[in-house]
Amino acid sequence: MSAFLQQLPALVGVVIGALGSYLALVRSDRERFERDRADRWDERRLAVYSEYARSLKKSVTLTYRVAAHLGNDPHPHPLPLAEAEPFLARATDDRDPAGEALIMLGSREVVDRAREWVTVVMEMERFQRVGTLDPQAWQALLERQRRGREGYYAAVREDLRLPPGHPGRWLTNPGT
Repeated sequence: MSAFLQQLPALVGVVIGALGSYLALVRSDRERFERDRADRWDERRLAVYSEYARSLKKSVTLTYRVAAHLGNDPHPHPLPLAEAEPFLARATDDRDPAGEALIMLGSREVVDRAREWVTVVMEMERFQRVGTLDPQAWQALLERQRRGREGYYAAVREDLRLPPGHPGRWLTNPGT
């Protein structure tokens, strides 16, 4: 019996060590699982955010082309409204499910910025449908649309913990 008592502290040490190792492993696995889960959700949100931006940009590009046909924009490929209508309808149809996915998975800030951006795009579409010839008003809408897009992208980057990105303003005539 005294041999057992002599071995008892070592046995208790082994049990405590094994329990400590087990708890450390469980904690490590839980942290890895949570990290992997967060990464998967970030990837899904990025896909949703990108799809929404892509669907909205289709509408924006079409409005540029119609505006060029009306004489409001210098876009190199003008398109009459009558020819653009089916494309605009398809872009709107594509935008709706992308918007629903955005509402479901997006952060409150991203959804709010997306709403601001799409509101301006819808104003641009209305501007075209009434056939307005007012390049200055069109430029004001373009500026609001660009700010809306920048706000959306900034909110996306913040939500996904990405570094600040490019503002997306391209100089088309660097010499002027």
